[in-house]
Amino acid sequence: MTEQGSPLSRGNNLDPWYNHYAQRTSGLAASEVRALFAVASRPEVVSLAGGMPYVAALPEDLVVGAMDRVMREQGPVALQYGSGQGVPALREQILDVMALEGIKASADDVVVTTGSQHALELFSKLFIDPGDVVLAEGPSYVTAMVIFRSYQAEVDHVPMDEHGLIPEALREHIARLKAAGRKVKFLYTVPTFHNPAGVTLSWERRLEILEIAKANDILVLEDNPYGLLYFGSRPPEAMRSVEQDGVVYLGTFSKTLAPGFRVGWALAPHAIREKLILANEAAVLSPSSFSQLVISEYLRDADWKAQIDTFRGVYRERKETMISALEEYLPELTWTNPNGGFYVWLTLPSHLDSKAMLPRAVTELVAYTPGTAFFADGSGAQNIRLSFCYPTPESIRVGVRRLANVINGEQDLLDTFAGTGPLFSSRREANSPNPPTDLR
Repeated sequence: MTEQGSPLSRGNNLDPWYNHYAQRTSGLAASEVRALFAVASRPEVVSLAGGMPYVAALPEDLVVGAMDRVMREQGPVALQYGSGQGVPALREQILDVMALEGIKASADDVVVTTGSQHALELFSKLFIDPGDVVLAEGPSYVTAMVIFRSYQAEVDHVPMDEHGLIPEALREHIARLKAAGRKVKFLYTVPTFHNPAGVTLSWERRLEILEIAKANDILVLEDNPYGLLYFGSRPPEAMRSVEQDGVVYLGTFSKTLAPGFRVGWALAPHAIREKLILANEAAVLSPSSFSQLVISEYLRDADWKAQIDTFRGVYRERKETMISALEEYLPELTWTNPNGGFYVWLTLPSHLDSKAMLPRAVTELVAYTPGTAFFADGSGAQNIRLSFCYPTPESIRVGVRRLANVINGEQDLLDTFAGTGPLFSSRREANSPNPPTDLR
């Protein structure tokens, strides 16, 4: 017999330092999105999974020219340590980028980070104590939830519909949490071309949600990677455009330039900005001077607004191809039809499980992200996130056709062995312009 509590009584673990880790590491786990990359990178697999920008649409000479000028004119500075807040010239140029979404600010309140993902991590480090609650849309951005859980927070999902986060549901969740004595630290939201749902929060709801947050002393963390990538009419202006003290805004060049530079930023009220700078210095000392100076040079000399418009055209074509393929191959299902961004949110019949179906999809040489990745409680099995940003239109059609084979094959098995009835008999008509009101 083994002594109670001895290593043998707890089973074997191949990591000899397993019992030495901090408790918060229990929240660290590979996301379902990241786990797909190894499979999805195989050339024979059509990946509709990862949200990788189509960087091939960026003219090589624009970037190479900027790099060359930086090294010739500012080489010693570019290769040296820099400020923990970021290059001043770039922070000034970031104001021009944010102005396109109605934001007026000071460069002093901008903190450059190693991608907006890093800003999200720094913000969480500053605000989350173990046991705190973070409010977020249901579904929500997968890696944000990984970060929140790594700081031992609980993610409480507030329902969405085709117009974004539902204000009345937000009120109900706040009231319930307060009654239970729980501490809500902030509301995390991706209001424009939401990841993963693709929907956009209406202007009226943005104002109402800001009022709710202010009345309940809740900070809003506005994550906006996709806001400039609209396909038709402009989306509503950023929430930060009408509220300065109660909103921390996160932006990035990953979607409008290239993710390889790893340059993002946070725009924060003065006191929070100071703490973000200290946290940034503690984490990375300083963001890459080279990357910042290259982007600054690009913004100074290139027609970057025209380049963003080029990206819009590329992604618009891919989105339209995906919607057309869904209408052709899976007309009985429903999905969101985004006006920008990277993602379509597909809803399956309730008796199908997107996560359980994934191995079969990989066998059929198509990859997607199951909806369970976007809910902290493991729900979302009825949903699939489809990314149209990276594959060519031809590959998207092939991928959707393969996905239809997987879904129809799964349905045939259930019809045979579980008696679920006619194919998708309870689904609504596919040609509805609106997504389902329940985005789960």
